[in-house]
Amino acid sequence: MVTGSYDVVVIGAGPAGETAADRLAGGGLSVAVVEKGLVGGECSYWGCIPSKTLIRPGDVLAAARRAPGAEQAVTGQLDTAAAFAQRDYMTSNWHDDGQVSWLEGEGIEVVRGAGRLAGERVVEVAAADGTVRRLSAARAVVLATGTGPVVPPIPGLREAGPWDNRAVTSAKELPGRLVVLGGGAVGAEMAQAYKRLGCGEVVVLEAAGRLLGREEPFAGEEVRAAFEAEGITVVTGARMTAARRVGDGGPVTATVADGREFTGDEILVAVGRRPATAGIGLECVGLEPGRPVPVDGQLRAAGVDGGWLYAIGDCNGLAPLTHMGKYHGRIAAAAILGQEVADSASHTIVPRVTFTDPQVCAVGRTEADARAAGLHVTAVTTPTGGVPGAYTQGNGISGTSQLVIDDDRRTMVGATFTGPGVQELLHSATVAICGGVTVDRLWHAVPSFPTVSEVWLHLLEAYGL
Repeated sequence: MVTGSYDVVVIGAGPAGETAADRLAGGGLSVAVVEKGLVGGECSYWGCIPSKTLIRPGDVLAAARRAPGAEQAVTGQLDTAAAFAQRDYMTSNWHDDGQVSWLEGEGIEVVRGAGRLAGERVVEVAAADGTVRRLSAARAVVLATGTGPVVPPIPGLREAGPWDNRAVTSAKELPGRLVVLGGGAVGAEMAQAYKRLGCGEVVVLEAAGRLLGREEPFAGEEVRAAFEAEGITVVTGARMTAARRVGDGGPVTATVADGREFTGDEILVAVGRRPATAGIGLECVGLEPGRPVPVDGQLRAAGVDGGWLYAIGDCNGLAPLTHMGKYHGRIAAAAILGQEVADSASHTIVPRVTFTDPQVCAVGRTEADARAAGLHVTAVTTPTGGVPGAYTQGNGISGTSQLVIDDDRRTMVGATFTGPGVQELLHSATVAICGGVTVDRLWHAVPSFPTVSEVWLHLLEAYGL
């Protein structure tokens, strides 16, 4: 058996693992990163990057159509082939040479194969050719294995060959009809993207009573209204009970609890993801395979003696978003390097954007979550399109901006912005919540005119300032 010794071994080369490895190597430690797939992970090849690239052409056309003068210039059809070609470019045609070169350029060794814990500070890596390599870590092992898509146990669904996030973001051709199971971020984004790319019929089936159930109720309502205006069928309260596909590659039909049937050429299953922690040796350190790895404030795996095992990114279940995984990578690396640091964002200051049109951008707690936590809060809202900066962008700019304010501390605990292209409003709210800035102090933060950020003034005025 080939062996190797390092200060730190990282299992998983997605954004979280790469960030941790880069920080650790920059701190002077020897680092090996183990990856069985593409270096760069889900986000780079089947998640954030390709999905937002596919969303972009439709967004640009929608923005142009809101602006008189530009609207008249939009006379042709969206070029789906060109959109797919740009997606291929952005994913490097699913080759990871560039990411590997970057890691190796930082002095990090990339070890190809499936890694699993084999004892205290020991990782065994099974390569594709059947060879096994044993790596020892003098300081720490970092788990950054991400998540995988969930296919619910609906009769006939798995046999129907459904799409998951990987299939929908790497497809080479548009289906004529697409059924989407799940109205969360992935389902909603891809439903609208495919409709705008030229898919003839798109149906979204959501078991809950609204889209984007983890966000403020108004967000899901506004997205639904926009979808229906574009010809996307949205069916909420629709529990799917069966699926069947006709022949090999024929149409697939989804049946819901009330007996209605919806047929498409493909069905995208986007009902959630589970931590990819099965088969990585968790049982040898007393943890449960297939479950999120519980961690403490430094991202160390709880209950593992010696404090040598860390879990970052989606696999710990705290905040399964790429940017939060990178944050975890920074926290864990700092802790391993001996710095005083702790995760202060993953529970109450998580920023998130659903890149539909209107976009749904939120950070922190929703009003309902804040009240459930026992906080005394006031929620204030204003129309996102009700400021001159929005008028200058064109006609029909709509949406809602909301702050959730802790009345006892007079600080924000949550914020939501909906509307076209409002994602860049979000970080100001994240900074305000993270910094514990009082609304009285925020009143002196003057937004430029004419920008959409003037909604901040309207929100503070609605609170009584």
